[in-house]
Amino acid sequence: PALAATYFNSAGIAIGLAILFDTVDGRVARATHTATEIGVQFDSLADVLTFGIAPTALIYAWAIAPTFAENTVGHNLGVFLLFAYLMCGAFRLARFNLQATRPVKLAEGATKVDKKAFVGLPIPPAGGLLAALVHFAPSPFSSYGDNAAQYYGYALMALIVVLSILMVSTIRYTSMKTSGGSRQGIFLVIVIAGMAMAVFFYSKYALLGIAAIYVTHGVIWWLLR
Repeated sequence: PALAATYFNSAGIAIGLAILFDTVDGRVARATHTATEIGVQFDSLADVLTFGIAPTALIYAWAIAPTFAENTVGHNLGVFLLFAYLMCGAFRLARFNLQATRPVKLAEGATKVDKKAFVGLPIPPAGGLLAALVHFAPSPFSSYGDNAAQYYGYALMALIVVLSILMVSTIRYTSMKTSGGSRQGIFLVIVIAGMAMAVFFYSKYALLGIAAIYVTHGVIWWLLR
């Protein structure tokens, strides 16, 4: 279990770094005037692999496989929900690509494009929250005992259901693309610097907190509206 925990922790950190790179690559492409249509498609393909397939495999190896024997109800349910999470993430990326490439004429009933917000939970923070959970407690579920492992396993399945629903929903999440104006610039720099320091000194708590806040803030805004 100790050796497995080091591998799981490294995988969670790698997915977290991928979120950073995914946030930067689009800005670099726009700043260098190298943004292309193929880049939009290729970026989504990379997102499916990095924030869909990778977290799915990680969660299965970390939580589902060590907790539930094969062909049991818990194991089959976990596999089904992980597959549903992957499909919802792929659907979310397909909808994003459709809106990104057709900003003027949208199909009837499609949600209007808003650069300030994403429609539905983006797949990077969804996968990031799962990776942050692994980084917070990298030991496989089997190390907690049978009863506790099953309890945590079903709780994790409930979280996967929530993330899947949020990705295919029409709840809006801030994109942060319009942040950094003249008055917001200094405040944004201070916030980013504070978050960076928190991640550097308390990565387990900071990353989990940041991911959880982003995932829940869209739901809170939706309820307030």
